[in-house]
Amino acid sequence: MANIKEILYLEVPTPGTQQVCTWLQENFQAPNGEKLITPDGFRLRFSPQQENSTEWNEFSTFVWSVQRTTYLKVFRVGQPPKIQEKLFLKNLKTEIRTAFPHQYPEPPEIDLSQQSIFEGLEKDYPLTVKYFKKMPNGEFDLQRVYWWEKRWREGVRNPQTPKQVIFKTDDSQTNDSPNYDLIYIGGALGVIHAAVMARLGYKVLLIERLPFGRMNREWNISRSELKSLIDLKLFTPTEIESFIAREYKDGFHKFFDAYNPKIAQAEILHTPRVLNVALDAEVLLKLSGEKLTQAGGEIWDETEFLQANINPDQVTIKSLHIPGQTERTATGRLLIDAMGTASPIAWQLNGGRAFDSVCPTVGAVIDGGFEPGVWDATYGDVLNSHGDISRGRQLIWELFPGAGNELTFYLFHYHQVNPKNPGSLLEMYEDFFTILPEYRRCDMDKLVWKKPTFGYIPGHFSNGSRDRKISVDRLILIGDAASLQSPLVFTGFGSLVRNLSRLTDLLNTALKHDLLTADSLDQIRAYQTNISVTWLFSKGMMVPMGKYLPPQKINSILNTFFGVLATESQEIAETFIKDRTTWWIFTKLALKAAWINPLLLVWILDFVTVGEVFRWLKNFIQFMVLSIISFLCGWLPNFSRKIQPWLEPRYPKLWMWLLTTSYALTDGMGKPQTPYFKT
Repeated sequence: MANIKEILYLEVPTPGTQQVCTWLQENFQAPNGEKLITPDGFRLRFSPQQENSTEWNEFSTFVWSVQRTTYLKVFRVGQPPKIQEKLFLKNLKTEIRTAFPHQYPEPPEIDLSQQSIFEGLEKDYPLTVKYFKKMPNGEFDLQRVYWWEKRWREGVRNPQTPKQVIFKTDDSQTNDSPNYDLIYIGGALGVIHAAVMARLGYKVLLIERLPFGRMNREWNISRSELKSLIDLKLFTPTEIESFIAREYKDGFHKFFDAYNPKIAQAEILHTPRVLNVALDAEVLLKLSGEKLTQAGGEIWDETEFLQANINPDQVTIKSLHIPGQTERTATGRLLIDAMGTASPIAWQLNGGRAFDSVCPTVGAVIDGGFEPGVWDATYGDVLNSHGDISRGRQLIWELFPGAGNELTFYLFHYHQVNPKNPGSLLEMYEDFFTILPEYRRCDMDKLVWKKPTFGYIPGHFSNGSRDRKISVDRLILIGDAASLQSPLVFTGFGSLVRNLSRLTDLLNTALKHDLLTADSLDQIRAYQTNISVTWLFSKGMMVPMGKYLPPQKINSILNTFFGVLATESQEIAETFIKDRTTWWIFTKLALKAAWINPLLLVWILDFVTVGEVFRWLKNFIQFMVLSIISFLCGWLPNFSRKIQPWLEPRYPKLWMWLLTTSYALTDGMGKPQTPYFKT
């Protein structure tokens, strides 16, 4: 029997699999051998090398399609001449990459006064248009997708010229007191924080561009994390139950490993207490809005932020009420930017500094239409890949059942931001509507589409807690606008809830003592030293721009590390994924992964430079040093609270510094403090 061995596996970054097959059959010229056409490629046959042998030797080349891209494999049959094999593979890789290079499509320019968003996008994104038409408010939501992508691309490509929306003057312009203590711009994550601050007695205004309560994503969290909303007395346990849509028995993490080496294949990781509580985001937002208004706060929805003028005494906000096209003005002591990744304030404050990474995320809430048995709604699919690298991206799925028949799907990838390829929501949506049946068996036309879920979730690879500017006088950024989130459980909601007590305590202290300068506000951030080292994990999931990697490379890395987590206790796995890992746990897991799969250390060099390796080592050493300090200073939080009654009224700035340091050594190291202040 002939010896058969795989000698090449690569991705051809195009959905046109038949075009690739035709090119292989008609255009590719093999240097030697007899070319025999097959349905999915060709066989390159060589005559027997020995005179008395009747066994032909050949290379069998074929292509197939999955994840809206094309994959190619070559198998050696028998023993063709080695020199012919090297020459054949070299020519094939060079020529096919020349014929089918990476493509980075641009969204078309659309004048919505001349045509609808459906008409403008149908040619390039036919499935996206088809299924958005089936959604309530689909036209409006697709306009939002298009607007967000255009704005994101503009910000990435013109980082040196961000639009100026913050203006400062050194002169007080009025003797009148501000209308509000706090003005929040952005009503999704912003309303939760705003409601907490309003219940502390502050006069709060919330400005939201959309009709209040509309969300383009759902939220999942764990019960232990939800407890912080009860501890802060924002919600009662009964109210918490009112916006829990479903609670799962278990959650799964599994990455495609059919083509991985044996050492990079893994069992399913079970995390029954990670993201296992599905929330009804709109009910949560509505209830938060009620809490805000009951405490005397106001909500201006369908109102677009235009600019802010800051003087030493107050900040003045100019906005536009969209339905009436009328300008609205408000004054406050402090402006809080919660606009997320599209925030023009965040772009201006950081000089248009490009993000290091981003997760373009798309999906939908589907309210039925799947055949029985496709998915058990008592389980969540937390992280899953059903294929290898696709057009320069490792696509990852999330599936979270909600109320009734609802299933919420997300499709995302980790992406290295580049002006030539900023990352596309529209391309991702066309992928989503094409490959959803590959991930979970379904008839797309039978599904009941409730609403889309989408957004850009950016991140920075921080060198320290002050690496990114989040404040100026009387202005601070929170949530995704500050880009301080985990590379694993990356939504701003989880980060906000985990750090809500810390941010509220620090902000309350700053407002009480009028510590509203840039230096004081800069201390109010959700930076965690224990997740600063995990940016290398993000890098290991991003294909460098224009680079061709073995398609299974990222899945191999993910399976190695998650395979290690699967062998640990549930407590350790959950601690890591919930951003609560300690230096000892992180180091133990990293060493264990390297011991099980020494190739991991070599593989990661495909994604990082030598300089980035040293940068990560610096972060790791900082983490180690701060872990030692945190251990030695475990007495500091209790001590600081004991001296608070004496210290705070006499030296408020010193108290603010001490409080910040206390949180940095506890919450900032993954060990949250119990809330000390009363609402």
